[in-house]
Amino acid sequence: MEEDFEISESNIHFDFKGFIVKIFSYWYLFVISILIGLSIAYLINVRKQPIYQIKSLITIKDDQNPFFTTNTSLSFNWGGVSDKVNTVVTTLRTRTHNEKVVTRLHYYIQYLVDGKYQMRDAYGKVPFIAIEDSLQSQLIGRPLTITFLNDDTFELSLNFGEEEPPGNLSFYNYHTKKQERFYFEKDDYKATFRASEYVDSPFFKGRILRNTQPVVVGKPYYIRFNNYYSTVKQFQSINVNPESKGSSILNLSLNGNNKEKLVDYLNTTVQVLSEDMLNRKNLFATKTIRFIDSSLAQKSKELKSVEEELNQFKINNDIIDLTSESSEIRGRLTNLDLEQNVIQRQLDYYKRLEDYLRSRQNYTEVPAPSVAGIDEPSISSAVGKILALSEQRSKYSYSIKSGAPIFDDIDRQINATKEVLLENIESSKKILREQISTVRQNVAELEKEIRKLPKEQQDLLKIERRYTINEETYSLFLNKRNEAGLIKAANVSDVQIIDKAMDTGGGQIGPNTQLNYVMALLLGSFVPLVFVFLLVFLDNKINNPKDINKLSPIPILGVVGKSKSKGNLAVFGKPRSAIAESFRGLRTSMQFIFKQQHIQGNKTILITSSVSGEGKTFTAINLASVFSMSGKKTLLIGLDLRKPKIFEDFDITNEIGVVNYLIDQNSIEDITQKTKFDNLDIIVSGPVPPNPSELLMTDKMDVLFNTLRDKYDCIIMDTPPIGLVSDALNLGKYADASIYLLRQNYTKKAMLSVINERHDKGEIKNISFILNYFQHKAKYGYGYGYSYGYGYGPYGKGYLQHEKKRPLWKKILLKLKKTFNV
Repeated sequence: MEEDFEISESNIHFDFKGFIVKIFSYWYLFVISILIGLSIAYLINVRKQPIYQIKSLITIKDDQNPFFTTNTSLSFNWGGVSDKVNTVVTTLRTRTHNEKVVTRLHYYIQYLVDGKYQMRDAYGKVPFIAIEDSLQSQLIGRPLTITFLNDDTFELSLNFGEEEPPGNLSFYNYHTKKQERFYFEKDDYKATFRASEYVDSPFFKGRILRNTQPVVVGKPYYIRFNNYYSTVKQFQSINVNPESKGSSILNLSLNGNNKEKLVDYLNTTVQVLSEDMLNRKNLFATKTIRFIDSSLAQKSKELKSVEEELNQFKINNDIIDLTSESSEIRGRLTNLDLEQNVIQRQLDYYKRLEDYLRSRQNYTEVPAPSVAGIDEPSISSAVGKILALSEQRSKYSYSIKSGAPIFDDIDRQINATKEVLLENIESSKKILREQISTVRQNVAELEKEIRKLPKEQQDLLKIERRYTINEETYSLFLNKRNEAGLIKAANVSDVQIIDKAMDTGGGQIGPNTQLNYVMALLLGSFVPLVFVFLLVFLDNKINNPKDINKLSPIPILGVVGKSKSKGNLAVFGKPRSAIAESFRGLRTSMQFIFKQQHIQGNKTILITSSVSGEGKTFTAINLASVFSMSGKKTLLIGLDLRKPKIFEDFDITNEIGVVNYLIDQNSIEDITQKTKFDNLDIIVSGPVPPNPSELLMTDKMDVLFNTLRDKYDCIIMDTPPIGLVSDALNLGKYADASIYLLRQNYTKKAMLSVINERHDKGEIKNISFILNYFQHKAKYGYGYGYSYGYGYGPYGKGYLQHEKKRPLWKKILLKLKKTFNV
C-alpha cells in the first residue's frame, strides 16, 4: 500500500501565478456561470412588481387661538413647535396611529387581479368594494374569487388544491382583533349573490358594493383578508423626515406596488393626524364645557324651582314686590351673597383640585381655573403645565417602553409643579377663608335688620335672595360655556398640508434590476473563482516543472508527453513521434550527465519512482530502446521482483529471470533473453520470491553486475518504487545515474520529501527527475520538452531564464491565444 506522507509547512504554498493561469484556462466556466447568473437575474426581474414612492409635504404650525386671552385660560401651549414636530414624527410611526388609518381605509382587505407571473394589487381598479361584517369572522390568507355574471350579479368561489387534505382554516374577527381556526373539509365552494345584498357565506360575511369602475363580465377578481396587526406593521414603515435640521416642515413618503393605495394612505394619515391634534388641542376646552354643562343643568333646575316658589308665594300672599326698605336691604344683601358665592366657588374648586392632585395620576380631567372665576396666573399656568406634561407622557407611552428614563423625567416635572401648585392652593385658600368670614359677618348684620321687617316681606326677601343667587350663578356658567364654545370653535389644527399626496405620473423607484444584473455578474464570477482557488489551494499533486523546482533541489532531466500507443513500445512503434523525440532528448541529456561526471565506458542507469503507476516501466523500456537504436549494446533488466512487467511488451515469458540466478538455479547466460530488436537484450525478474529485498542484497548481485558491465554498453534497471520499499536504494550502488519518475497530476507533492531526504543524506547519487505523462494542451500551458535543466531542447536553462524575464501580461496573452487557438 501507498504510504501516508506528512506534509510540512514548507510544502504548503499558494501558487498565485498558477491561480491566474488557471482562471484563464477555465474561461468557459466563467462564461457559463455568468450566463446562468444573468438568466436567473432576468427571471427574477421580470417577476418583480414595480415599486413606487409617493410623497407628501406638511408643516407643523403653532396656531394660537385668536380668542385666547389670559382671562379664558382654556388653552395651553407647552413645548413649542419643535416639541410638536418631534411628537408628530413619533406619532406617524406608532402602531396606534396607523391602526386608525388602516381601520378607516379597510386596508386589511386586499384587492387582486391576475398578472402575467403572479397576482398584483388592484386597489382602486376593481368594480366593487368589499364591506365586511366586523362582528363576524372572515377567512384570512386565502384569496376569494369574485366573478361578475352581469352588472349586479356575481359569483363568489374558493378553490382548494386537489390534494389538499381537510383541516383548520384561519379566520379573523376585526371587531375583537382575534384570530380563530375552524375545521373544514376543504371542498371547493361556489355561490351566486347580488351586489349590495348581504353575503352570508362560510368564508365571507358582508356586502359587495358596486362602484363607478366598469365591470368586465367573466373576469376573475380576488379579495383577500389579511391579519390586522400584520397590515398595520407594514404601514409603520412610513418615512418621516424634516426638510432640514430643526425645520417644522416634514417630508412624508411611502413605498409600495400600488400608487393609488399609497396616495390614499398618505392623505388619510395626515387627516387622522390633523384630527387627533385638533382634538388634543380642544381637550381642555371640551372637558371644561362638559363640566359647565353638568353645572348648568343643576343650576337650571334650582333656578326653575326657586322661580316657581317665588311666583306661588306672590300669588298666595297677594304681594307684587318688596317695599323700598326691603329692596334696599335686598340689594345690599344680594351683593354680599354673590361675593360669598364667588368665594365659596373658588374654595370648592381649590378643594376639588387639591383632592384631584393628591389622589389621581391622570390629570387630563382637571377643569379650567377660570370656570370658578380664578384668574391668578400662577394657578392657571401650573394647571396648564401639568396638563401638558400629562398629555406628553400619554403620547410617549405609544412608542416608548414603560420604565424608560423619559417617563421618570416627566414624572419628576409633574411632581415638582404639583408641589408648587399645592402650596399656592393652600395660600389662596387661607386668604379666601378670611374673605368669606368677613362677608358672612356683614350678611349676619343685614339679616338682623331683615328681622325687623314684616313677616311677608321677610319671606319674600328670602325667596328673591335665593332666586337672585341662582340666576347670577346660572348666568356666570352660561357665559363661561359660551366662552369655552367660542374658543373650541375657533381652534384650528397645527397640521397644515403644503403638498397633498398625488399621483403625478412616474414615481417608480424599483425594482433595481441593474443591481440584480450586477450581482449576477459578481456571483457568476465569484463561484468559478472560488472553484479555481480551491482547485489551486487544495491541489497537492505535481502539475508542471515549476512545481518540482519549488519543492526539490534535484534537477529536472526532461519531460515526457502522454503516449497514444497501446503498449509501452512507444519508440519502436513510432520512431518519428514526439514521444520518441523526447526520449532521444533524454538520452542526450544522460550523455551530458555522464560527461560532466567523467564516467567512461559502460553506463548503468537506475529508474525508480515514488509509487507505482508513474510510468517507471514505460520510461525504462523506451529509454533502453533509444540507446539500442543508437548502436549501443543495451540490456534492460527488471529488478522489480514484486511486480514484474517488462516481459509482456516483448512477447517473452517471465519463467526464468534474476530470481532464478540469485537462487543458483540458472546462469547469467540462461536468464538473458534476446529481443526482436537489434542491440537490445532483456533480463526479466522471474518468479515472485518470498524475500525479494534479501535476494537483492546478496553477493551474487555484485557478480551479476560485474559480468554484465563487461558485455553491455548501457544497462537500464527497472526497480521498485522508492516510496514503498527500499530495494531501489540497495541497487543504487550499481548505478552511475538515477532517474526518478514523476507523473503529471498523479504524483503528490508531499512525496518529494522522501527523495529529498534520501538525496540530502547522500543515499542516492546523480539523481534527476523526469516529468511523465505531460500533456501539450494541458491546463498549465506547457508543451513537450526533450530535456529540462541541462540546456538541451526548448525547456533547458536558457528557456527557463527567458520565461522568468517575460512579463506576466505577455504570459497571460499567450495563454489566451492558446486557449482560443489563435
